[in-house]
Amino acid sequence: MAQKPMTKTQLVAALAEAMDSDKASANRFLDSLSEIVSKEVADGGAVTLPNLGKFACRERPERMVRNPATGEQIKKEADRTVKFTIAKALKDVING
Repeated sequence: MAQKPMTKTQLVAALAEAMDSDKASANRFLDSLSEIVSKEVADGGAVTLPNLGKFACRERPERMVRNPATGEQIKKEADRTVKFTIAKALKDVING
């Protein structure tokens, strides 16, 4: 049975406890980290979070896609997306 995902409030509380800090500082840290990663990836760069993984921007070429409701083929313009690659250290923790 799957657990519910950790909420931001729970994550901030866990960070504050782990850092021996208050929740406001932990919240500012989390918001700053999110902002830095978002800005770097949006600029086409990549960010590695040690022992977790790597966020990177990926270019997708123009391609033909199908509308599942009508079956119609549509040309989708080239775009960019975020790719997350999990770190080996995290894989090892998950797989025990």
